Amino acid sequence: MAKTKENQLNYATAGVDIDAGTDLVERIKPLAASTARAGADTGLGGFGGAFDLKQAGFKDPVLVSGTDGVGTKLKLACEVDLHETVGIDLVAMCVNDILAQGAEPLFFLDYFATSKLKPEQAAKVVAGIAKGCRQANCALIGGETAEMPGMYKGGEYDLAGFVVGAAERGKLLPRHQQMQEGDPVIGISSSGPHSNGYSLIRKIIQVNELSLEQKAPFDPGQTLAQALLTPTRIYVDSLIPLIRDDMINGLAHITGGGLIENPDRMLPKHLKVKLDHTSWNWPDVFTWMSQTGGVSNHEMLRTFNCGIGMIITVTKTMLEETVLRLRDAGETVMQIGELREAK
Repeated sequence: MAKTKENQLNYATAGVDIDAGTDLVERIKPLAASTARAGADTGLGGFGGAFDLKQAGFKDPVLVSGTDGVGTKLKLACEVDLHETVGIDLVAMCVNDILAQGAEPLFFLDYFATSKLKPEQAAKVVAGIAKGCRQANCALIGGETAEMPGMYKGGEYDLAGFVVGAAERGKLLPRHQQMQEGDPVIGISSSGPHSNGYSLIRKIIQVNELSLEQKAPFDPGQTLAQALLTPTRIYVDSLIPLIRDDMINGLAHITGGGLIENPDRMLPKHLKVKLDHTSWNWPDVFTWMSQTGGVSNHEMLRTFNCGIGMIITVTKTMLEETVLRLRDAGETVMQIGELREAK
């Protein structure tokens, strides 16, 4: 059996750089501090993070948690070395999900895994996470960085996010007892594909032998990579006030499964969403994907959000005020359908 000399091996020779991890922690401490909110102590370095629900203003809260990732959108970011926005995607995918349950995001934790830790690269990712947390009024209270030699290629990495939110008891969504046939369905515009369908997007690029550095056909002011890395929109500021005022009966975050599978997730079994597909125009990126990739409308609708990032159902009497308040909050909204009896 071959033997090693005394003191010849250490963690660094195995591929894990403890000093790089320490460097990263120091880089991200001010980023976490920038996300401070009532109830959270965002100091890093301990073994866990604490949150004070009473200090955050809750009296009888129900906790709601969620977890998600960014998927193969990360492949694009790594291919062109643009890492500033995928952290926003990570936060958005998590907080928008619990928002659909009527919960206000409170605190967030991230998991960053890579083969060889590059503190500058990782710091850009975490800066995006912190930016997303600030957009969601959500404290970044901790996370984990894992350096795992051999698990990932080159400078690639993976991300996972974990969010905890809360709602006062009785304020959770959906409110099935308030829903009835004929209730309007409102769509809120997305910022693009968000973080879904990127395996298909990458296949379209590959089959058509396109360069990520070329001008985006649907947005000549950006490269194809820059346009496709547009971060997921976060809807917390727009929707939390309406949820608190009991204006919304149901919310659906349009993620994997697109506009085919997600809308009915907010409904009781006796109702379904009937969308009017002529009520909004697909943003150019989706038209480009459909035409360039030869992707059918049905496949587009069950893979992508096709321009609608969130849908809402309200009572008819709340329609006008809901639309006005969302537009005042900076959202692009339109009625895109109604509830029908399921057959």
